[in-house]
Amino acid sequence: MNNKLLSDCIKVLLLDDHAVVRHGYRRWIDGEDDMCVVAEAATSAQACECLRQAEIDIAVIDLSLKNDSGLEAMRRLRERQPRLKMLAFTMHDHAGFALQALRLGAMGYVTKDSEPQQLLDALRQVAEGRRVFSGEVAQFCLAQAQAGESAFDPFAQLTPREFEVLRLTTSGQDAAVIAQALHVSQKTVLNTMSQVRQKLDVRNDFRLMRLAEQHGLAGLGAAASALPC
Repeated sequence: MNNKLLSDCIKVLLLDDHAVVRHGYRRWIDGEDDMCVVAEAATSAQACECLRQAEIDIAVIDLSLKNDSGLEAMRRLRERQPRLKMLAFTMHDHAGFALQALRLGAMGYVTKDSEPQQLLDALRQVAEGRRVFSGEVAQFCLAQAQAGESAFDPFAQLTPREFEVLRLTTSGQDAAVIAQALHVSQKTVLNTMSQVRQKLDVRNDFRLMRLAEQHGLAGLGAAASALPC
């Protein structure tokens, strides 16, 4: 940590299931004078354990976790440490992800195609209690928040869990895999899908898939599933 005092640093937890990627993040962050990585995790369970073992200011969370769910991880981390600040750093630029992350308490959403400096700047802004969203995602979230309804995206009316179940289902995952990722029962997954169909006023899975495809949601679940990356 370049002789930095831990007490003077923004203390960061990295949650990403790729060790090489975490190593890259750590190099960027530890290279700054005012921040440092104090913990790393590959799963939501490991991240929760990190909260117990280390003092953490900000959790940087990848939303596409193999055999896990980044949104579910946010929920679990917030339950354990309500004042924890969270920053989503993900490959997905779909605004629906950002909206759900915001609902779960995320203060920032930065895509992985951003320049390293954008992540570092976002960490500083989040540490100061400011929200930061990249590019078109920021415009969508602002418009959606002002509208207060599903005028821009029919999936905006879904809860974070409903959104995740729908996303993984329309990406071809079965109830068993989704239940494992979300740490719930298969019955809960099936009941949630029933609620989703009712909310979206969609009678069958074919029409649900068409709706997901029209709004760019279908196909966004493979990286978070049990399928090989």
